[in-house]
Amino acid sequence: MKRAAAIALALMCSTVAARAETIAIVGGTVHTVANPQPIENGTVVVRDGRIVAVGQNVAVPAGARVIDAAGKQVTPGMFNAFTAVGLADVGAVRESNDITARNADYAASLDVSYAVNPKAVPIAVTRIDGVTRAVVSPQPGQSVFGGQGALIHMGDANDVVFKPRAFQFVALGEYGGELGGGTRPAAYAEFINALKEARNVSKAQFVATGGQRAPIYNRADLEALQPVLNGQTPVVIWVERAADIRQVLGLRSQFPQLRIIILGASEGWMVANELAAARVPVIINSLQNQPDTFERLGSTMNNAGRMAAAGVTVALGTMARDESHQARLVLQDAANLVGQARVPGGTGMSWADALKAITLNPAKIFGVDKDLGTLEPGKVGDVVVWSGDPFDLMQAPTNVLIAGKEVKLESRQTKLRDRYLGLQGESLPLHYRY
Repeated sequence: MKRAAAIALALMCSTVAARAETIAIVGGTVHTVANPQPIENGTVVVRDGRIVAVGQNVAVPAGARVIDAAGKQVTPGMFNAFTAVGLADVGAVRESNDITARNADYAASLDVSYAVNPKAVPIAVTRIDGVTRAVVSPQPGQSVFGGQGALIHMGDANDVVFKPRAFQFVALGEYGGELGGGTRPAAYAEFINALKEARNVSKAQFVATGGQRAPIYNRADLEALQPVLNGQTPVVIWVERAADIRQVLGLRSQFPQLRIIILGASEGWMVANELAAARVPVIINSLQNQPDTFERLGSTMNNAGRMAAAGVTVALGTMARDESHQARLVLQDAANLVGQARVPGGTGMSWADALKAITLNPAKIFGVDKDLGTLEPGKVGDVVVWSGDPFDLMQAPTNVLIAGKEVKLESRQTKLRDRYLGLQGESLPLHYRY
């Protein structure tokens, strides 16, 4: 079954590689991520959607299309570890927003992959900034369970989901407490009791659907939780304060097979050694440094760096930063970690570690690192050529490959720019003249 799943994932990762050609990217500074030292004057060869060669003295295959990267830098595609991209056209318009099911009779069984729109405007906006993969998550509406999230690619395709039902999303902490009935104990009771019921669905006492509040104990929800119980599917748990993180780590005493991923963790630096010892990865908004809630009183810009220094696997997401439209900002967040490391007394990340936080680490956390996250032979051909240092916000991608297929660097915004930038006076459409 594991072999079949691996083959299926490989096929899904290569969905956008149809009619892929052989491409050789030559002469650039290649950051493989697999090795912290870059390859100067390096070559990356991609064939049929996969990387087949990386190195300094790599022969260019006959008939390959050559991309000249001289004076440029080459990296894997960026991987945003938490977004809602593809789920909302306009966040404030309910009909166009599939992030939260506020009136549903189901919770844990909700599958966000049914809602991802491959033609959503933010997908093109995101990929031209070098982000080629993303985690797409629902948000809880009436219970602590948000449902099942998906992994997507940013290619121009009719189906961008390459791993559906990739994780279960649960909110505990302050927000989970509100959803669970008004307190943290209520949230934990809801979560723990649902897991206990899922252990043996045949003996579960199901709640009838149709009430004013979405029931957790229906068959579909409990069946969706069974792969979480046996460790097949990870559970992303949103908590911020150190005390809540410790409580979440303690859940393994009751459910030892839980594959826990912590989301948020504003006070994660306070329990960094415990997270590292438990081998629990963390997805954070690296710019969350304001004590704007009681559970975030310990927020600091040093958070990510301190956790990484303790051995925690840290990945970056853009939660609380317009998750449906601003997935591209994950690159800026990583750049800020490099800057934080240079502030006197600050703890950030090295350039190489910051790049890993938006490439390999998300792939590891969600179990797709055999295919994604580094530039190595056999990996899926997600490759970005940059005009300069990708963490210099004055630079930008010049070429983006997703599963070996080069995508156009255009979006709705660039098309509007090109359409109207040169028009003057009477040439402008009526509404642009005033």
